[in-house]
Amino acid sequence: MQITQDDIENALITWGEGKIAISKVFEDGGIDAARKVASANLDEYYGYTLGPVLFKPTMASGAQTFRPTKAGALAYFCGHSEEYPLDNGFAIMGWRAMERITSASFIHGDVAMWMGWIKLTNKDGSVTTVDKSFGYKKDAAGKMRIVLHHSSLPYQP
Repeated sequence: MQITQDDIENALITWGEGKIAISKVFEDGGIDAARKVASANLDEYYGYTLGPVLFKPTMASGAQTFRPTKAGALAYFCGHSEEYPLDNGFAIMGWRAMERITSASFIHGDVAMWMGWIKLTNKDGSVTTVDKSFGYKKDAAGKMRIVLHHSSLPYQP
Protein backbone atom coordinates (compact mmCIF):
# COMPACT_ATOMS: atom_id res chain seq x y z
CA MET A 1 0.00 0.00 0.00
CA GLN A 2 2.44 2.60 -1.26
CA ILE A 3 1.72 6.19 -0.23
CA THR A 4 1.93 8.72 -3.07
CA GLN A 5 2.51 12.47 -3.10
CA ASP A 6 -1.16 12.84 -4.10
CA ASP A 7 -2.14 10.88 -0.96
CA ILE A 8 -0.17 13.38 1.14
CA GLU A 9 -1.71 16.39 -0.62
CA ASN A 10 -5.22 14.98 -0.14
CA ALA A 11 -4.51 14.28 3.53
CA LEU A 12 -3.34 17.87 4.04
CA ILE A 13 -6.43 19.26 2.31
CA THR A 14 -8.85 17.16 4.35
CA TRP A 15 -6.98 17.99 7.58
CA GLY A 16 -7.47 21.70 6.84
CA GLU A 17 -11.11 21.22 5.89
CA GLY A 18 -11.62 19.46 9.21
CA LYS A 19 -10.29 22.41 11.21
CA ILE A 20 -12.50 24.80 9.23
CA ALA A 21 -15.53 22.58 9.87
CA ILE A 22 -14.83 22.50 13.62
CA SER A 23 -14.62 26.32 13.70
CA LYS A 24 -17.91 26.75 11.84
CA VAL A 25 -19.75 24.18 13.95
CA PHE A 26 -18.49 25.86 17.12
CA GLU A 27 -19.86 29.21 15.96
CA ASP A 28 -23.21 27.73 14.97
CA GLY A 29 -23.71 25.09 17.67
CA GLY A 30 -21.32 25.74 20.56
CA ILE A 31 -18.67 23.69 22.26
CA ASP A 32 -20.56 20.39 22.52
CA ALA A 33 -21.23 20.36 18.77
CA ALA A 34 -17.60 21.30 18.08
CA ARG A 35 -16.35 18.46 20.29
CA LYS A 36 -18.46 15.93 18.35
CA VAL A 37 -17.07 17.11 15.03
CA ALA A 38 -13.51 17.28 16.40
CA SER A 39 -13.77 13.77 17.85
CA ALA A 40 -14.99 12.43 14.50
CA ASN A 41 -12.18 14.36 12.79
CA LEU A 42 -9.59 12.74 15.07
CA ASP A 43 -11.09 9.30 14.40
CA GLU A 44 -11.08 9.93 10.65
CA TYR A 45 -7.58 11.34 10.18
CA TYR A 46 -5.37 10.42 13.14
CA GLY A 47 -3.87 7.02 13.96
CA TYR A 48 -4.86 6.71 17.61
CA THR A 49 -6.15 3.19 16.86
CA LEU A 50 -2.63 2.23 15.72
CA GLY A 51 -0.97 3.40 18.93
CA PRO A 52 0.09 6.71 20.42
CA VAL A 53 0.21 9.62 18.00
CA LEU A 54 3.32 11.77 18.35
CA PHE A 55 1.47 15.09 18.56
CA LYS A 56 3.22 18.29 19.64
CA PRO A 57 0.70 21.15 19.39
CA THR A 58 1.69 24.69 18.47
CA MET A 59 0.86 26.27 21.81
CA ALA A 60 1.38 23.69 24.54
CA SER A 61 3.93 23.65 27.32
CA GLY A 62 5.27 21.90 30.39
CA ALA A 63 3.91 18.49 31.29
CA GLN A 64 1.19 18.93 28.65
CA THR A 65 3.49 19.73 25.73
CA PHE A 66 2.94 16.38 24.02
CA ARG A 67 -0.46 14.80 23.28
CA PRO A 68 -0.10 11.10 22.48
CA THR A 69 -3.77 10.39 23.30
CA LYS A 70 -7.00 11.30 21.55
CA ALA A 71 -8.23 13.03 24.73
CA GLY A 72 -5.19 15.31 24.73
CA ALA A 73 -5.64 16.18 21.06
CA LEU A 74 -9.35 16.85 21.53
CA ALA A 75 -8.57 19.21 24.41
CA TYR A 76 -6.07 21.09 22.26
CA PHE A 77 -8.44 21.45 19.32
CA CYS A 78 -11.53 22.44 21.35
CA GLY A 79 -10.29 23.83 24.66
CA HIS A 80 -12.84 23.93 27.50
CA SER A 81 -11.06 21.05 29.30
CA GLU A 82 -10.48 20.79 33.03
CA GLU A 83 -7.63 18.34 32.41
CA TYR A 84 -5.90 20.80 30.03
CA PRO A 85 -6.80 24.23 31.44
CA LEU A 86 -4.31 26.19 29.29
CA ASP A 87 -5.82 25.00 26.00
CA ASN A 88 -7.82 27.69 24.22
CA GLY A 89 -9.10 25.54 21.38
CA PHE A 90 -6.95 25.84 18.27
CA ALA A 91 -9.69 24.50 15.99
CA ILE A 92 -12.39 26.89 17.27
CA MET A 93 -10.54 30.07 16.32
CA GLY A 94 -12.79 30.99 13.39
CA TRP A 95 -10.76 29.40 10.59
CA ARG A 96 -12.10 29.91 7.07
CA ALA A 97 -9.26 28.90 4.74
CA MET A 98 -6.07 26.85 4.76
CA GLU A 99 -3.08 27.04 2.43
CA ARG A 100 -0.23 24.56 2.49
CA ILE A 101 3.30 25.23 1.28
CA THR A 102 5.41 22.11 0.97
CA SER A 103 9.07 22.19 1.91
CA ALA A 104 9.69 18.46 1.43
CA SER A 105 8.10 15.03 1.61
CA PHE A 106 9.61 11.63 2.35
CA ILE A 107 7.81 8.48 1.21
CA HIS A 108 8.79 4.90 2.00
CA GLY A 109 6.11 2.31 1.32
CA ASP A 110 3.15 2.79 3.65
CA VAL A 111 4.91 5.50 5.69
CA ALA A 112 5.39 9.12 4.65
CA MET A 113 6.44 12.40 6.21
CA TRP A 114 5.72 15.96 5.14
CA MET A 115 6.98 19.30 6.35
CA GLY A 116 6.14 22.80 5.35
CA TRP A 117 4.02 25.75 6.31
CA ILE A 118 0.31 25.88 6.92
CA LYS A 119 -1.36 29.27 6.58
CA LEU A 120 -4.74 29.49 8.27
CA THR A 121 -7.02 32.46 7.64
CA ASN A 122 -9.68 33.33 10.19
CA LYS A 123 -13.08 34.95 9.61
CA ASP A 124 -11.56 38.42 10.10
CA GLY A 125 -8.96 37.80 7.39
CA SER A 126 -6.01 37.44 9.78
CA VAL A 127 -3.48 34.84 8.68
CA THR A 128 -1.58 32.58 11.08
CA THR A 129 1.41 30.70 9.68
CA VAL A 130 2.68 27.62 11.48
CA ASP A 131 5.63 25.32 10.80
CA LYS A 132 4.24 21.80 10.43
CA SER A 133 5.51 18.26 10.17
CA PHE A 134 3.17 15.34 9.64
CA GLY A 135 3.97 11.63 9.63
CA TYR A 136 1.51 9.30 7.92
CA LYS A 137 0.98 5.56 7.90
CA LYS A 138 -1.61 3.61 5.98
CA ASP A 139 -3.74 1.39 8.19
CA ALA A 140 -4.84 -2.18 7.35
CA ALA A 141 -7.69 -0.79 5.23
CA GLY A 142 -5.30 1.43 3.26
CA LYS A 143 -6.48 4.67 4.91
CA MET A 144 -3.91 7.41 5.54
CA ARG A 145 -3.49 8.08 9.27
CA ILE A 146 -1.56 10.86 10.96
CA VAL A 147 0.89 9.24 13.40
CA LEU A 148 3.13 12.29 13.87
CA HIS A 149 2.00 15.92 14.05
CA HIS A 150 4.47 18.59 15.10
CA SER A 151 3.54 22.25 15.01
CA SER A 152 5.36 25.41 16.02
CA LEU A 153 5.26 29.11 15.36
CA PRO A 154 7.98 30.35 12.99
CA TYR A 155 11.13 31.57 14.72
CA GLN A 156 11.30 35.36 15.00
CA PRO A 157 14.97 36.45 15.39
